Amino acid sequence: MNTQSTIPDTDRVQELRRRLEALLGIPASEGNELTLLKNGDQIFPSMLAAIRSAERTIDFLTFVYWKGDIAHDFAQALAGRARAGVQVRVLIDAVGGRLIESDLMEHMSDCGVQVEWFRKPFSIAQLTSPLKQNHRTHRKILVVDEQVGFTGGVGIAEEWCGDARDETEWRDTHVRVVGPAVDGLSASFAQNWAETGRPLIDDHRAFPQHRAATSGGSIVQVARGSASVGWNDMATVFRVMIESAQDRLRMMTAYFVPDACFQQLLLDAVERGVQVDVMLPGPHADKRVCQLASESIYATLADGGVRIWAFQPSMLHAKVLTIDGVASVVGSANMNRRSMHHDEEVVLCVLDPVVTRRLEQDFDDELERCVRLDPKRWEDRSLTQKAQEKATRVLHHFF
Repeated sequence: MNTQSTIPDTDRVQELRRRLEALLGIPASEGNELTLLKNGDQIFPSMLAAIRSAERTIDFLTFVYWKGDIAHDFAQALAGRARAGVQVRVLIDAVGGRLIESDLMEHMSDCGVQVEWFRKPFSIAQLTSPLKQNHRTHRKILVVDEQVGFTGGVGIAEEWCGDARDETEWRDTHVRVVGPAVDGLSASFAQNWAETGRPLIDDHRAFPQHRAATSGGSIVQVARGSASVGWNDMATVFRVMIESAQDRLRMMTAYFVPDACFQQLLLDAVERGVQVDVMLPGPHADKRVCQLASESIYATLADGGVRIWAFQPSMLHAKVLTIDGVASVVGSANMNRRSMHHDEEVVLCVLDPVVTRRLEQDFDDELERCVRLDPKRWEDRSLTQKAQEKATRVLHHFF
């Protein structure tokens, strides 16, 4: 049975802030204005409007940049600002963005956009550091004029257009940020851009002071994850949040293959009275092998009281975690080993009850379009399904 916390929201926020700051060594900032954006119908117009309004600089980093009208829209907008004299830097992961149309790359470059690949396979740099090939940048970052930032789960491809009404329109969440937390997004871009060898400081960079929100605003900590042989900041963020949950924990994630440690953390949360709900892709999962790896641990979690929900209309790609209506995590990181140990990631740790409860409401709204896993029926799944799940276990470290 859940027990409602008697600690006021303001005290919980400060408690969580100090835990995150002390354990990550990253200060949080106050006075940030956050705008939650759901699905392509909201996300893409906001991002494109910011690009088209740029006066000095645009920094854009993405894992996925594929095909479709939206890919052309972004290329045209970025190229247009470069022609107008804005410094435009675009960094695309060489694996995630491999499907981009070559003419879009050429058009942007011809117009003055500085376009670079992140860790291009078989390049001289990668041949001298071959182990980096498995460590990609999965960050999604847009920063305009060093003042407005965006991050979340969305890629630049037609799959993300629309409003998650059917299997052609993916479900995702992004955040628009104004305030001092933008520096964290800028630093996340710069960390990956540095590998290109291009300058980090030039005449376009003003490094302006950020004006805090005049009323209210969110406390935000920006955490970055990079490939590591040990515990990294992404793992710390999720561990702090799960261990701090007292009443309820809600998670949306596209790829869910937590290791034994995180499985136990979720089970421990249930044991101490937390209602744990995890929303995952359903019949329209884009990577079946990843879904099988996820399904191989369903029984363990469901038997322990974790409620698992399968999103039915389309591919669920959002990466959102909320606890107790007071704190949330939104960004590029999934609950899997790739995000915890292999890839470059970035998340916003948002310590704001207003924002968190809006994200919780989004979660609750989507429950109407989900099917809950029935543990008893799951036990009766086919032998073929069980065999496929077992076959993925040797690959769990790579998911």
